[in-house]
Amino acid sequence: MTGPRMRALRRGAVALVLVAGSAPAAYGTTQFVRHHLHDRATVPGVAVPPAFGAAIAVPRQRTVAAAPLPTTAGLQRQLQVPLADENLGPGIRVDIEDATTGQVLYQRRPAVPAVPASTAKLFTAAAALADLDPAQRLTTRVVQGTIAGSIVVIGAGDPTLTAAPPKATGDYAGAGHLSDLAAQLTRRNLPVNRIVIDGSLYSGPDVSPGWAKDDVPSDYASAITAFMTDGGRARPGDVVRSDIPDEAAANSLAAALDIPDAEISHGRAPRNAKVLATVQSAPIGLMVEQMLQTSDNVIAEALARQVAIKEGLPASFLGSANAVRAVLQRLGIDVGTGLTDGSGLSAKDHVTAHALAQVLSLAARTPRLAPLLADLPVGAWSGTLQQRYRGPVGKYAAGLVRAKTGTLSNVSTLAGVVHDHDGRLLVFVLMADRVPGGLTPYAEAAWDVAVTRIAQCGCR
Repeated sequence: MTGPRMRALRRGAVALVLVAGSAPAAYGTTQFVRHHLHDRATVPGVAVPPAFGAAIAVPRQRTVAAAPLPTTAGLQRQLQVPLADENLGPGIRVDIEDATTGQVLYQRRPAVPAVPASTAKLFTAAAALADLDPAQRLTTRVVQGTIAGSIVVIGAGDPTLTAAPPKATGDYAGAGHLSDLAAQLTRRNLPVNRIVIDGSLYSGPDVSPGWAKDDVPSDYASAITAFMTDGGRARPGDVVRSDIPDEAAANSLAAALDIPDAEISHGRAPRNAKVLATVQSAPIGLMVEQMLQTSDNVIAEALARQVAIKEGLPASFLGSANAVRAVLQRLGIDVGTGLTDGSGLSAKDHVTAHALAQVLSLAARTPRLAPLLADLPVGAWSGTLQQRYRGPVGKYAAGLVRAKTGTLSNVSTLAGVVHDHDGRLLVFVLMADRVPGGLTPYAEAAWDVAVTRIAQCGCR
């Protein structure tokens, strides 16, 4: 198949990793766009179970005495049929662990790297929660330019800043408004005819060398710039994002200032320039949630760059990947050298199922990382899992599984947590990166069956 690869999707509830694999091909945006593919229901049209109750609450650890551990033999019996599904292809990786103790329960090639797709966002989320203040907000500033009539917008790396009207919600809840900048500038009654974009916070290419040609622009990715609006969209609600999101955002600011003919250029803000206007983003913690729920690639890259800045590394694709790796290394998790971006959109990314399982297991035992589990989509309920776990088999895990999905054209991954029949919280990672062409929806269904079998059994 040709066209862009499909992004990674989310799943949830037991810590388990499966990968099948070789480098993925891509689907064109007019055919199967990545995130749309993973968001499809395994079996559409089946009603969501009405009573979720405590099942959709933040996953809780149970004491060892409260619920017995599954056995390796029990899990192997339950997973034998779904793991033999030919739609997964030959590149399967699996890692299942007990969330409370970190004890490994079942593995298949857990240390052999595979393409993670969007499950790589778990690494970015963990690094952001560990390294950054979740209450931190990013401040976009407008300063006085050196030329009469010029202003300089200094990009702060806020991907959620919106160009929506003042009282309207943009593409992200809690986002700052470009109109606030315009209002502050208007009150100053300054003549403005030129807008300079200072995007120097970021370095390196705007598009990862590992991304497919059709990834930018697409409905799931834009170029990555320090100044943008609505996740790289030229206008709020646009389906396809922009390949020049900084210039699109500057044009939106010009429109808000009623200077549609303003000159737009790139440059650096003068040293100690007078600040004319500021606007703040939503908290970092909310951005982590938004990234995980919708598998937003642009937010993921922005968060990874904030980690790079905190770590004193270049805010680039390579610098952010190195920063995420360094933070996780301090947490005792070896990501390896195969991470090349913060979103998992690159087919060049290669990580192990065991590393993903370690992140989930650590989040289950570490209060600072606990939001990672709470922010994951819930089966048949929210985010990229809203339309999954609704079929005749999967419905038995509805509300019980929280997971991050990952999908590229030949990749289907699922990593999260799930309570088994006895109430034990398990971590699972399921990866398949050599899925036969066009069969990723069927691979997803196989993973859903696997997680459902775990949820239904005590597996002893």
